[in-house]
Amino acid sequence: MSTDYRLITPADIGKGSKIKLEVCEVEADVYWKVALELFEIIDDNNKKNEDTVMIVPYGPLGPYSRFVYLVNKYRLSLKRCWFINMDEYLTPDLKYVDYNDPVSFIGGMDKVFYNLIDNELNIPKDQRIFPAPGQEDDILKLINGKGKLDLCLGGIGITGHIAFNEPPEPGETMTNEEFKNLPTRILKLARETRTINSFMNAGADISAIPEDCITVGMKEIWMARKVRICMPRDWNAAGVRKVLHGPVTCKFPCSLFQEHPDTKVYAASTAIQQSIIPVTRVYNK
Repeated sequence: MSTDYRLITPADIGKGSKIKLEVCEVEADVYWKVALELFEIIDDNNKKNEDTVMIVPYGPLGPYSRFVYLVNKYRLSLKRCWFINMDEYLTPDLKYVDYNDPVSFIGGMDKVFYNLIDNELNIPKDQRIFPAPGQEDDILKLINGKGKLDLCLGGIGITGHIAFNEPPEPGETMTNEEFKNLPTRILKLARETRTINSFMNAGADISAIPEDCITVGMKEIWMARKVRICMPRDWNAAGVRKVLHGPVTCKFPCSLFQEHPDTKVYAASTAIQQSIIPVTRVYNK
């Protein structure tokens, strides 16, 4: 198999990688499998009389509707869950965007998840955690206080980020170990991130996507016993290859999970089948 991730055929994607790969026929299957894994982890911890501590994203949204269905149908108690959301957009003065803003992750989590869970099963409000400006240390303190982090679930941004852990900017020097030790913090979003997020969430209006954010750090994410990554779309084609087979580098942050003990990628077949074989350009003299 070629060492160039771009030349790996669909049949060979995942072979030899230290990251597990589960290919799903369609996008919806990715979301069902993620929802089922969340359900099973929480159910197992409930049976052991243990808390469940997870870092979760606002998007992709697909797992939430399915997880809501499973929780309400099978009466799974979330009372001992601590859900730490990965990130949130900030205003220019570094405050949370308004709860009612369409791009608000805090408001969005209520709409797509918390408000849809039956009250007697729902996560208590003080156990629904977002990283907060001025309280960046609280996330690490919570994880250390609980003595574990069961799972980190997320998608991969077009820059290779998880949460909003953007890669170093061109000209910025950082080792992989330094990047993995970055804590929860405020930072500027890469323009590429704002562009793809505007395409997905704001009718391609990049001005609707804030420039500033707060994110849970790689330091906290790396503490997760399990890392699960969703790659459900065709534009994930390059990302899935870089994550599984590309060089391990903070220039594409999720490639670092090749060094994590338990990472799995759930990918839709559209991300696997999409070709990214480079074109050799011949220029006339």
